[in-house]
Amino acid sequence: MKKQDCVNVILGNYPEHIPEFEIALHTGMRPSEQYGLHWPQIDLVRKLVTIPKSKNGKSRHIPLNSTAVGAFRVLQQCSSDDSGPVFVNMQGEPLHGYKHWFGPAVREAGIRDFTWYCLRHTLASRLVMAGVDLRTVAELMGHKTIQMTMRYAHLPPAHQLAAVQCLVTQASVGSTAQAESSDTTTDAGPKIVSRGELSAIN
Repeated sequence: MKKQDCVNVILGNYPEHIPEFEIALHTGMRPSEQYGLHWPQIDLVRKLVTIPKSKNGKSRHIPLNSTAVGAFRVLQQCSSDDSGPVFVNMQGEPLHGYKHWFGPAVREAGIRDFTWYCLRHTLASRLVMAGVDLRTVAELMGHKTIQMTMRYAHLPPAHQLAAVQCLVTQASVGSTAQAESSDTTTDAGPKIVSRGELSAIN
């Protein structure tokens, strides 16, 4: 089964946890960072999450895309304490992790060797495949050194093929444009005048 099946399982059996899943997938936060969040750390106006002390001992700021902002807004609407923990259960008690629902969801979807940390890795891979430079990916992931980010530099062969194929596409477009520029005029437009012809006219 595909990972999309896991999303369908969560939607069907654990819908209250969808915001947690989306935030993990779109921010790449470590579990300890995500489940340790309190509302004063979330700035939905500036679209920013502040982690006072990350794994490498330094504070970091995590930008939020529209999907992550939407997920936080859903959680905010369900929260009765604007200074308390972000992730709580139906009784308002703090959630300390994901294992009690994510593990069963993965098993129900029939997926093997897929953990919560795969969501973090998925974000990094998607960023690299979207053309984001490794230095920026390292900052977004909170890596202490760029060497840790280099594991994502080895993209799937299909993506690499698409990258080199774009050179052929660009060359074809350039050749077409050059051929078209040498054509004579049609009823739709004027002839392209060369520099030599322009001198002769003058």
